[in-house]
Amino acid sequence: MVVLPTSNDTDLKQLLGEVASGRMQLPEFQRDWTWDDARIRGLIASLTQGYPMGAIMRLAYGNPEIRFKYRTVEGVGELSVEPEFLILDGQQRMTSIYRALHSDKPVATRTDKGKAIERYYYLDIEKCLDDGEDRVDAVVAVPADRRLKENFDRDVVLDLSTRELEIENKMFPVNVMFNDTEKMNWALGFMMGYAGDPDATSLFERFNSEVLSVVSAYKLPVITLDKSTPRVAVCKVFENVNTGGVPLTVFELVTAMFATREFDLRKDWNDCRKTIVGEGSEFKTDLLEGIDETAFLTTVTLYSSYMRKRMSGSGSVSCKKRDVLALEYEDYLASREAVLDGFAVARELLLTYECVYRKRDLPYATQLIPLSAICAVLGRRRSLEPNVIKILSRWYWCGILGEMYGGANETRYANDIEDVIDEVEGRQSLNRTVNAAFFSATRLLTLRTRLSAAYKGIMALLYRAGCRDFMNDTTMDVVNCITGAPDIHHIFPEAYCEKIGIPRERYDCVVNKTPILYATNRSIGGSAPSVYLARIVAKVEGVDEDDLRGRVESHQADFGYMKADDFESFFLDRASRILSLIEGAMGKPVGDRASETTVRAFGTAL
Repeated sequence: MVVLPTSNDTDLKQLLGEVASGRMQLPEFQRDWTWDDARIRGLIASLTQGYPMGAIMRLAYGNPEIRFKYRTVEGVGELSVEPEFLILDGQQRMTSIYRALHSDKPVATRTDKGKAIERYYYLDIEKCLDDGEDRVDAVVAVPADRRLKENFDRDVVLDLSTRELEIENKMFPVNVMFNDTEKMNWALGFMMGYAGDPDATSLFERFNSEVLSVVSAYKLPVITLDKSTPRVAVCKVFENVNTGGVPLTVFELVTAMFATREFDLRKDWNDCRKTIVGEGSEFKTDLLEGIDETAFLTTVTLYSSYMRKRMSGSGSVSCKKRDVLALEYEDYLASREAVLDGFAVARELLLTYECVYRKRDLPYATQLIPLSAICAVLGRRRSLEPNVIKILSRWYWCGILGEMYGGANETRYANDIEDVIDEVEGRQSLNRTVNAAFFSATRLLTLRTRLSAAYKGIMALLYRAGCRDFMNDTTMDVVNCITGAPDIHHIFPEAYCEKIGIPRERYDCVVNKTPILYATNRSIGGSAPSVYLARIVAKVEGVDEDDLRGRVESHQADFGYMKADDFESFFLDRASRILSLIEGAMGKPVGDRASETTVRAFGTAL
């Protein structure tokens, strides 16, 4: 849909009147007003010189599809009136102008160091008309008692606590700028106070002409989105115009819409998050702490969309931004508990069967969205049946090792939930993620850090294969991985490889890395494998070479090659073993083990 906003230059006085009356308010999702004293003085200075300050963007309120909760601009107070417009961009400017130039109350702001203060603002008439003065220096801020003090508040250096003192000091209060009666009374008071001083009266006439009239005539460009603007367009527009503020997320928009039903989605999410991360469960792990509120809403939308199609037999499954924005309050409530159960089952599957234990080890947080939605549809009992675990596992590993979830994934999520459930329920399945997944043997050479999902996936496969720590024989299971916190280290140490001239692209790739505990890594140091293996046998009581061989080879590493410090043979053998783990997880062969590219990269077929 094409959005065609209107744009008009509007009198600032009219806009401030709309703010004061409640005709123009803020959507609840807008951040609080944050401008400090220096920015307010700079804004007032710009206004008095007629400088442009950017457009105000607002949304015409009343679209039944976009019912945001709203609030008045800070400083207005509570009003029982429905707005005609909601400010999308320009809140900080409009609030600052309203509070400083329209309200009779002091402005509650902050210093540049963050200290809370209250200020009234004045224009020094003489400085405003002095071309040698910077206009911002003509804007004077005084405390709420209108007395400016020094020497630890003992000495009053400027007293503006009465109108007579304002006039005597030739300080014009900016908060009467748009109050015609008060502005006129102040001007009359000035003229009467300086009736016998033609220079002073001439000064004020210039001030009125060159400063006050400029502010009175000031217009702001106002862009108005009409009531027909769709939700997704409002979200996108806000993202585009609010680059200097807090970005508006899908979650914030949905929260604002649910608030009209007296439902606090933010509070509800905080409760849901405790369930998702497994608060109070037997194992304390940060595995699912990467699931944020938007991912949760996307999962709810995916599940709800699938169930609607499943029950009606028509429609499509989708969880794109527009679909999340279109999520109905009733659908959220109906789907919430099932989705929470789905996350709990997904967590259990990862911890128990896939050997992914910590957030840092999770290949794709995004893949948890379709996994949890699938488990929500199937339910706990069905999801944990042996044959279903096998189907879920193959899909999961194809997604990781095929590196399928690195970009915009909403279409894949929809394909996944349909394909996986079709296969579980015995229907013909397109299995799009499984069929599209491909792992190239040469990818092993470029996997070097945790930044890659496939790198993390291979480490999890080593856990799943039962790898044991070299020194204490600890199996890398859920308990030991959480309490012992193994990390990934070189098998042929980096210092040793550098010393003997092994290329970095070989020794620093995943083929030469494995998860071990801190104490073992310290024992390895920078020594050759033959040296540190002998050191471990000598150091650990009751461990002979055969025991150590079993532990080392549980990491898919050939003990004999390591003992002989034969890096090349070790490297090729372990690359082949890792490919076999990958084939087992994906349920399909690595098709280029013997390709020309692989032979050129490794020197032989794998």
